[in-house]
Amino acid sequence: MVRSETGRVLVVDDDPTVADVVSRYLLRDGHEVVCVADGHAALRAAEERPPDLVVLDLMLPGIDGLEVCRRLRERWPVPIVMLTALGEETDRLIGLETGADDYVTKPFSPRELALRVKSVLRRARGALAPTGETITDGDLTVDAAAHEVRLGGEEVSLTAREFDLLAFLMRHPRQAFTRTDLLQKVWGWEFGDSSTVTVHVRRLREKIEQDPTAPRRILTVWGVGYRFEPLT
Repeated sequence: MVRSETGRVLVVDDDPTVADVVSRYLLRDGHEVVCVADGHAALRAAEERPPDLVVLDLMLPGIDGLEVCRRLRERWPVPIVMLTALGEETDRLIGLETGADDYVTKPFSPRELALRVKSVLRRARGALAPTGETITDGDLTVDAAAHEVRLGGEEVSLTAREFDLLAFLMRHPRQAFTRTDLLQKVWGWEFGDSSTVTVHVRRLREKIEQDPTAPRRILTVWGVGYRFEPLT
């Protein structure tokens, strides 16, 4: 049986040195690794055999990484870890808004990337959620065992990170958390860009709130952060 932390990883990077180093570390951790050098090849590889996770460089020849991310998201709920240039905050935020589950900035530690890959796979497969737990608020239901969210009976498509954030907030109703709290408690980051939380809150509101500009469930607590306010 494949462990929840390992899987088939598609590495998309046009720098052969980066691709080689990344693949070596991932292979060492027990992953099956496929490397391609451009966006078109990435989409073909995913079509032929959908990967369990994609490590995706933003700067690619042909189709850039953001467009590859969008097209992958249209077809499959595959977790995506983006590689971005140091200091390119706008690219990181756009990547998260497009659907990436995590990002690592270049230059990066291959060991850190390998750990991020393991963490994202574990979250995507629901290993962090208590088995059998179901959380309900009116017409909104989070099924942790199935790793599924339904609103009004219809399934809501969430990334692994969005799922973790929603489940955590619903487990702690009416409790305010800072962005730093959420980075640490939801995703286990001891450091990180708090704008990551802001992006995912905005994406969740777009998916579960009737009016995302006037949210009723995921509320902003000014000067603090966010809290979940049950409707029932």
